[in-house]
Amino acid sequence: MTTHPGAAWPSSPLRGRLARLVLTLPFWWSGVSKLLDFPSALAEAAHFGLHPPALYAVLVIAVQLGGSILLVAGAWPWLAAGVLAAFTLAASVMGHAFWNLPDPQARFHDMNAFLANLGLIGGLALGALTARAAGKR
Repeated sequence: MTTHPGAAWPSSPLRGRLARLVLTLPFWWSGVSKLLDFPSALAEAAHFGLHPPALYAVLVIAVQLGGSILLVAGAWPWLAAGVLAAFTLAASVMGHAFWNLPDPQARFHDMNAFLANLGLIGGLALGALTARAAGKR
């Protein structure tokens, strides 16, 4: 009996960690970018009406980096994935509210971004599963 080469993917800790590193790329890249350009992080928070902007910018950075680190490491994967998923859903509702846009092209663009973020939320659930399958908490 032969086994498909891809069948070992979920059971490989290194491959699972690499997959979770790539999965969390949008979060840790954004968190590092915000750290390196904090004035832009403040401007982004203010743009979305979050006050005080400094508090929200720090919280966003903490969620993005902390959640990414925990998920990649496989520590508390469901908590990490859940926090990143909740953040993604909130950011999608705030930043891609396509249902409020009168322009069809803008609505189409934001709907696609919103749906892509829902796919990312599904990927986060799978990331938590790979960490759990590798014997993590």
